[in-house]
Amino acid sequence: MRPTHAFATAAAALVLAAAPVLAADKAAEQAEVQKATQASLAKFYAKNANIRKEVEAAPGYAVFTTYGLTFLVGGTGGGGLAHDKATGKDTYMKMAQASAGLQAGVAQNDLLIVFKDQKALAQFVDKGWEFGGSGSMSAGVANKSAGGGGGQQEIAQARTYTLTKNGLEVGAALAGTKFWKDKDMN
Repeated sequence: MRPTHAFATAAAALVLAAAPVLAADKAAEQAEVQKATQASLAKFYAKNANIRKEVEAAPGYAVFTTYGLTFLVGGTGGGGLAHDKATGKDTYMKMAQASAGLQAGVAQNDLLIVFKDQKALAQFVDKGWEFGGSGSMSAGVANKSAGGGGGQQEIAQARTYTLTKNGLEVGAALAGTKFWKDKDMN
């Protein structure tokens, strides 16, 4: 057997042996996102009972947990899922936000997007979203928040809600946010 053929055979065997472990890791990560989604929804429902009715009536929703750090220039990232009620399918997604302005803080937030129609949900899942412009003034510790930490915002055919889990954010900034499918989790 030639050395290159032996190497290729060994590499293929290694990949096949690792496949069940990778699948188990993926399933474990998906389960964690599912658990975080249900915990986030429960917090939103506890904060405002009308949100539950809105989610139940919607064709779908998306839930993200985000982590961010800002000082004049900031960045936030996170992950979550979009749920299509018609198909029962969950699509695992990522999000990132960059901002600049008079701002300072560290925060962990829950973000809920409730879609008003199936087309908006499909576009969000298939093409992702990009939008910008924000201002925030919020503070929160141990799942309690003040200021903008419990806000809501209207975006075309969806409504977004944000809860500050912990941290402190103060300021006004222009921000750009992008959502996309997580290729490793789907």
